[in-house]
Amino acid sequence: MGLVKSMAKEMIKEIGNKSREFYEFVLPPVDMYLDNEKLTLLIDLPGFTKKDIKLSLDGNILSIQAHKEISDEKNQNIICNQRPNIIDKKIRLPIDLREEQVSAAKYEHGVLTITIPVKKHGKDISIE
Repeated sequence: MGLVKSMAKEMIKEIGNKSREFYEFVLPPVDMYLDNEKLTLLIDLPGFTKKDIKLSLDGNILSIQAHKEISDEKNQNIICNQRPNIIDKKIRLPIDLREEQVSAAKYEHGVLTITIPVKKHGKDISIE
């Protein structure tokens, strides 16, 4: 019976690893809101700390990288590991950026909120 338990434990661990790899590929989920002044992105990054997250902007491509360290002690006792340890996502933004680019980025309760000013096109015409 011990062999069957051991094999089942290894199978569950492997399924967990494959699930984690899948989630690292598709995550994090992102919501975008656009108004006349700004683009706001809400990005779910639970389990990471502020220092784990790095952001960069190149043209209209936002790169989000996050990496958390797992202690060896926790690694030895792990049965299932589905939560992502690494995030590397690039998001094409649907806007032209102003020179000052990102005006605010904050991380609170596992949610990264990024606010980017929007460049207005043309000029409003008043009707007399």
